[in-house]
Amino acid sequence: MSTLEIKDLHVSIETEQGRKPILKGVSLTINTGETHAIMGPNGSGKSTLASTIAGHPRYSVDSGSITLDGEDVLAMSVDERARAGLFLAMQYPVEVPGVTMTNFLRTAKTALDGEAPSLRHWTKDVKAAMADLRIDADFAQRNVNEGFSGGEKKRVEILQMELFHPKIAILDETDSGLDVDALKIVSEGVNREHSKGGMGTLLITHYTRILRYIKPDYVHVFVDGHIAEQGGPELADRLEEEGYDRFTGANAAAGA
Repeated sequence: MSTLEIKDLHVSIETEQGRKPILKGVSLTINTGETHAIMGPNGSGKSTLASTIAGHPRYSVDSGSITLDGEDVLAMSVDERARAGLFLAMQYPVEVPGVTMTNFLRTAKTALDGEAPSLRHWTKDVKAAMADLRIDADFAQRNVNEGFSGGEKKRVEILQMELFHPKIAILDETDSGLDVDALKIVSEGVNREHSKGGMGTLLITHYTRILRYIKPDYVHVFVDGHIAEQGGPELADRLEEEGYDRFTGANAAAGA
């Protein structure tokens, strides 16, 4: 079992108006085999947490810690975090002109494992994973994400996850912009990898619809840079009915 542990994490960014705190003391523990859903309104710090774990240089860690199996994640470079077993499915996957999907996937797998995968088995695995995710075989020879639709980009993110077998997968609003069919396909991919028992999942979302397909063990509500409430799957159902009003504005001030 692997464990990602976040303790009292404070994170800020530099703006034209000066340094702005985003995360204000976040503590969270994720074990392999668990699915944690982070929900909350826009600007609450959800994506900042994902980017900080992955090592985005824009975000400054002011205090607190992130460890993976006891190792200091904050001391690792971005590629070291990936090799340690962390995976980020980005909210807005980037295009990589001039690099084909085939070359990208095999190069990344080689970098993660320290040796190139057997070509015969690797080709078979890639074809099978693409078929499961309804990705046309022709995409293997196209440049990474170049000209892909939003749904295609998200499926390619899950393709990487299924081929790389991370210890902890961080899915940053993977459901955004997906139609119902694409949402089901992406969710099936996450569930397939999760069912193997070697991955913990941190799922960041605004909406409960993806939680109909990916069942969380724990739900955490982010508000203004901290966890305002946490519980089981029933908390997501309550958020679906009530929204975030009781955590924000006049209701929160009144203790509603």
